[in-house]
Amino acid sequence: MPLDRPRGGALQRLTDGFDRFRGLHFDADPELFARLLERQAPEVLVIACSDSRTDPAIICGAEPGDLFVIRNVAAIVPPHVHDGQPHGTASAIEFGVIGLGVRHIVVLGHSFCAGVRCLVDHDAAARGFTYVADWVEIMREVREEVEGLVTEAERLLVARRAEQATVLASLRNLMTYPFVTERVHDGRLALHGWYFHFGWGTLQAAESLRGPFRQLEAGQAPKPAIGEVAP
Repeated sequence: MPLDRPRGGALQRLTDGFDRFRGLHFDADPELFARLLERQAPEVLVIACSDSRTDPAIICGAEPGDLFVIRNVAAIVPPHVHDGQPHGTASAIEFGVIGLGVRHIVVLGHSFCAGVRCLVDHDAAARGFTYVADWVEIMREVREEVEGLVTEAERLLVARRAEQATVLASLRNLMTYPFVTERVHDGRLALHGWYFHFGWGTLQAAESLRGPFRQLEAGQAPKPAIGEVAP
């Protein structure tokens, strides 16, 4: 059954939303936008899934200029490779780290991720997804990690484990980028793995590049999976 929506159509809702944005932000804080007009200086780069239900700015209550955001299917970070071909996610990471000097990178995974399900079930091509099939294969190590858990009773467990394992694999892939590794080691950059379960409304953080994930408590500053920068 479709979700109940206000009348006016999808695009009308977007333009109405822009009017609210102007009133709440642009008109209410012109000094902020005057500063943003000169330059952006976000401290946090978020690599998130394209899923419409998991917008990182909305989830985290971010203000304009707070986040530099990269979104793709399943919030995947491919490993570093320099082959003379264009690489969209890698170029955005490079711009955020080198160009903007972000101090934190957050890989934000989530529950009920269709991209991770395509990976685990190995059925993206069968479902008509050519590009998705190639993209999620970057994380085939995750499928191999969980493929032993295949009973129907374990299916939800497999999905949650694979979603979190994808976050951890992306963190490890981040460390294959020389400009990331250099900044992590000298204290200019920290890496975080977060997992948003929107069925429960909870946010968890990875304690290391291998996990585990622990729930974040209100008022508690999350510790990075690797690296440490001054507050």
